[in-house]
Formats: sequence, C-alpha cells, structure tokens
Amino acid sequence: MTRRPDTSTRVAVIGAGYAGLAAAVQLRRRGITSFTVYEKASDLGGTWRDNTYPGAGCDIPSHLYSYEFAPYRDGRVRYPAQSQVLEYLRTCARDEGVLPHVRYDTEITAVRHDPATRGWVLHTADGRTHAADVVVSAVGQLHRPHVPALPGAEDFEGTAFHTARWDHAHGLDGRSVAVVGTGSSAAQVVPAIADRVRRLYVVQRSANWVLPKPGARFHPALSLLLRGVPGAHRAYRSLLYRRSEAVMLRALRGNRAAGALLRGMAVRHLRAGVPDPELRARLTPDFALGCKRIVLSSDWYPTLARSDVDVVTEPITRITAKGFETADGAHREVDTIVYATGFRTTEFLAPMTVTGPGGRLLHEVWRGGARAYLGMHVPGFPNLFLMYGPNTNLGHNSVTLALDAQAEHIAGCVELLDARPDGAAMEATPEALEAWQRLVDEGCDATVWAGACTSWFKTADGTLTNNWPYRTSLYRRMTAHPGGSGFRFRAAAGAAAQGTGDPRQVAD
Repeated sequence: MTRRPDTSTRVAVIGAGYAGLAAAVQLRRRGITSFTVYEKASDLGGTWRDNTYPGAGCDIPSHLYSYEFAPYRDGRVRYPAQSQVLEYLRTCARDEGVLPHVRYDTEITAVRHDPATRGWVLHTADGRTHAADVVVSAVGQLHRPHVPALPGAEDFEGTAFHTARWDHAHGLDGRSVAVVGTGSSAAQVVPAIADRVRRLYVVQRSANWVLPKPGARFHPALSLLLRGVPGAHRAYRSLLYRRSEAVMLRALRGNRAAGALLRGMAVRHLRAGVPDPELRARLTPDFALGCKRIVLSSDWYPTLARSDVDVVTEPITRITAKGFETADGAHREVDTIVYATGFRTTEFLAPMTVTGPGGRLLHEVWRGGARAYLGMHVPGFPNLFLMYGPNTNLGHNSVTLALDAQAEHIAGCVELLDARPDGAAMEATPEALEAWQRLVDEGCDATVWAGACTSWFKTADGTLTNNWPYRTSLYRRMTAHPGGSGFRFRAAAGAAAQGTGDPRQVAD
C-alpha cells in the first residue's frame, strides 16, 4: 500500500460513545470529513447504550454532563436517566452530521502500524481490514464488565448477569435476588428493584461513602428561572463547575475543611437513612472520603434498612446450585445473581491489540501501568491518539470536560497533519511523557486516592492510572497547543527536531 497523492488525512475513530462522537464532531466542525467512526455494536452510545438496568442514570447534573458544543438546555430535569443521555447523544450525532460517518457492527480487534505507508491497518472481527493515517481510540474505560471469578459459578442453576448486560427477559417479581457490589450501579439498581423482589441480599466487599442526591427534577422556581431568564443555563453550568472545582477537588487533595464538610454531610446522611446502629456500623467506610468513587444516592440507605433486604458483609466463598456461601459458613438461597461489580477500567484499549512500528506491542509497553502524554499520546506510536486514556478520568468533576478538551486537541493535531505535504506523523517525545508523568504522580500522591482502599482508579498493585489530580482548567491549557514542544513530527524522509518535552511549558 502507498499513501494517497492528496493530503486529506484519513482518520479512524474507534468507538461511537461519548468520546468518539465528540472527536467526530470536532473533526467535522473543522472541515475534516475524511474520517470513519467504527462501532462494534448496532447503535451508538457506548456505556449509555449498554447499561439499561433498572434505575440506570447519571449522577452528574445534566447541565455539566453535556458537550460544550451542545450545552444542556432542559429546565425540567436535573439528573438524566440512561434513556435521556442516550437520546441526547443520538441528537448530537444527528444534528452535527456525523451519522453518515459511523460504520456499525464493525468491531476493531487489532490495530497495526504499516511501515510502507507510515499509517495504520485496522483489523475487524469478521476478518476485514481498513487503512487509516490516524487512529483515534475512543473505546472508553467502562465497557468491559468485571465479573469476579467465584468458585462454583458455573454450577448455579438460576440466572446470573452483570448490570451492564441486564437480562430483560428474566423477570424479578417475587424472586430471591443477590446483588454483588455496593458501588454506583448497585446504588441505582437496588432501590429500583427492591419493591419487586421477594428477598434481596446485597453483598458488600467494603462500604462506600454516600452523599445525598438531589431530586431528578428542578424545583418549580428554578425551573421557571432557567426557562425564562436569558443566560440562566450557562450561569447554572458555571456554578456547578466552580463548586466541584472549589469543594470536591480540595477535599480530594486533602483540604481539611472541604473534607470535613463532605464527611459531615455523608455521616448525617447515613444516620438519617439507617436507624439501626449495627447496620450503620457495617455501612461506615474505614477509609478517607473520596479514596473510592463517592456514591450519590438518596434512596440507597433507606432501601438497605428495609426488613426484606439483608446486607451481607462476609465475603462469598462459593456459588452453589441454589445460591451462595459466605466465609461464616452461611448459605443463602437465591434465584438470581446480579453482578454490580463495575468494569475492567485499568486495562486500557483491551481486548484490542495495538502493534506499533518495529512490532512493539502497546500492552507490553504498558506492562507496568498505562501511561500517555496528556493521556492521549504514547511515544513510539505515531498518529495514535487516545481518548479517556490514562489519568484523564475526573474524580471531582464531569468527565465530559476532559473529553471536550481531548476532542478539540485531536482535531487540531489532524489539522496540522493535513496541512503538511510530506505525509507526516506526529508523536510525543519520551521526555514529554516523563515530565508529564512526574507531574501526574506528584498530584496523585497528594490526594486521598493514594490511601489504603481498593478502587477502580488503581491497578492491582495500587498504581493510580485513571484520575487527573488537578483543576480541569489546567488540563485544558495543557491540551490547547497541538503542535507544542512535547511533540515531534516525522516525515517520510526523516524526523524533525524534537521539542523539550516539558508539559509545564505547554501549560503557559
């Protein structure tokens, strides 16, 4: 294969979820139309397409959980349900004209660098190949369900499934159900099904800090304000953003006053929702607030306090044909097991295999933990861009803020490549990655995430590979210069001079 004679850079976006659609929109807005979005499913939406369990919804206010180019303008609903988020994404894709670029039912299983074209070859699950000059991986962190390998699981005679693969054909009415996990998905699904089941067991590995969640709909007065006052929506979004940056980030970074404020709210919420002191003790975390993802729910505690709901804190030792056994020797019979056990979040890009120049495997490069400059660029893998990559998850604010910044950055990079007649490829320098990683590690070490708790922010050995520990405004500044000093361009005949690779320079 040889490079086409024109200078239109061919872009392959992998994934049509929140991140992939953001990238597609920004490309098209800059007049770049030579892109294809490859989606493994038959519909767009990513995690908002997959997670259809009862009670599924967003715990970030809608005004903040929306693209900057398509701000939320509903004056009625404060927190969107799963179906509303999915419809929002479909509307954005349609209105921005990216739907003709989406190729559904096309799962990319491998991406291989082609030395002949200095581009990439994408391999699909059905054995086909596609060529691209640039690859944007937007596969996300929340699409591969984590199901614990429990002994005897194959012997269970009932029905078992993960919340992200909800079996809607299986009725829960009158059944005895076990929900394994007490994170955000459990806090939504358990209250949603409690009235339908005969008996509900909630299996807790460790307690979570829970803050009350405001009502899904706005107060009539605020609703009237949002619908009638020009600029009210923008002001409300700004208020939400600044509050998260001012209070939540400070608490996560160890500020005593902010931490005490949130902890006090959580303790009062627990006391109000759980009258039984023994149950309350079992639901009280033994780690700092924020070390694990904070759960937002106002009906979680009252549901756990019901007489027909049992909170099981002994670990499961074995699944049996009729139920499950715990470490204390007790056996509980259930008809259904629901795994609300999250996702394999630290295995970035898996199960897709990425092979760079010289046969370098990305999963080998990341054997000690995923790392990428700005969370998007891996040295040695030219013209490969990652969205929602290492250390770009936001534990204190809406992740859409990072995705917006990444989409604009990547579109800017493609513009730079498109403007060069030499078939250029760009990549981050090793020096840039090292400086970036030092900055990220220093920030993470100063947060409560580094505490002694198990969370999806960390690898098995405790390495924090997921979260961004600073203000989102800093991340936006650092990603605002696609051709900054942290990159080098390689032309077909050789390489351009390297930059210094100091991410602090990019942030100036």
